[in-house]
Amino acid sequence: MLILIVIIMASCEQKEPASIDEQDEMKEHQASEELFESFKNSQTGQTDKIVNVYKLFTNYIDKMEKNPDASQLHTYKKEVIEPIYNDCFQGAEYLHMVESLINEAPNRYTVLKKIIEKIEMEDTNTMIKEALEKSASFLPSDNETTVCIFPSANGNSAMVNAGTGKIIVLYNLYYTEGIMKAGIAHEYHHSAWTEKYLRKALPISVLDNLIFEGKAVMFEKLVYPEHVLTPINMNYEKEYWSNIEADLGSYDFNRSHEIIMGGNDLPPIYGYSEGYKMVKSYLDLNPDATIEEWTAMSAKDIFEKGKYAEKYE
Repeated sequence: MLILIVIIMASCEQKEPASIDEQDEMKEHQASEELFESFKNSQTGQTDKIVNVYKLFTNYIDKMEKNPDASQLHTYKKEVIEPIYNDCFQGAEYLHMVESLINEAPNRYTVLKKIIEKIEMEDTNTMIKEALEKSASFLPSDNETTVCIFPSANGNSAMVNAGTGKIIVLYNLYYTEGIMKAGIAHEYHHSAWTEKYLRKALPISVLDNLIFEGKAVMFEKLVYPEHVLTPINMNYEKEYWSNIEADLGSYDFNRSHEIIMGGNDLPPIYGYSEGYKMVKSYLDLNPDATIEEWTAMSAKDIFEKGKYAEKYE
């Protein structure tokens, strides 16, 4: 009789099944937890954030495959961009660098699915956290940093900095641990420099852009010397230099981009090598300069005090 009473009481105490609204709310909460992950950066005390944007691509691709006549861009913006715009892009100083990411809908669905399957969320986010904290130990930041992970069918792209505290990971099929960690360090330096010195540097010249990249390459190699993200050509080739020397004082963004990425008779990523060598030339002559000091220095001072033009005499 006692056992029977206990069973009856236990049966009466069972909870009623969750309502449809409650089930939907639980699903939304779970989806939000998978999409956004916040953590306290042990070096800065700031609450940094990882946005797993690739989680949103499944719905986008599914809707387009089921209804191929639907507006691709409208669906992409509704399913992918709108839910994360504030976190990844709002207030970013370099929106022009991510314009295509925001306003061009990707359509290589098979490749995107493979990339999404490749991404191990826990391992990936752990690497990002480690890279952010290690970078902050070299160069502290006063701002929170958000890292947004997009799948990218473009194997030539890795990451981009959209502005202060805005790092965009363009995860492709060729990603490795080295690319992830060194790439975060590189973009973190861009973010920290933008936070503190962009306004003082305006307007931005070709030389400014070269040393902007050169500082980030130097930083990435200091933080992660064991990983090679940006290959550097340490030769001083006068033919290429004569092609760009007259443009250093120009404020032509397109010319800056051409020199940095290569093209018009310049080798690929030419500007990354030149910018890095400019910073290195300064540090060779001023080995006691701290990261904070050379990060804060103007491009003109780096170039002149590093006596870089003498390399080509």
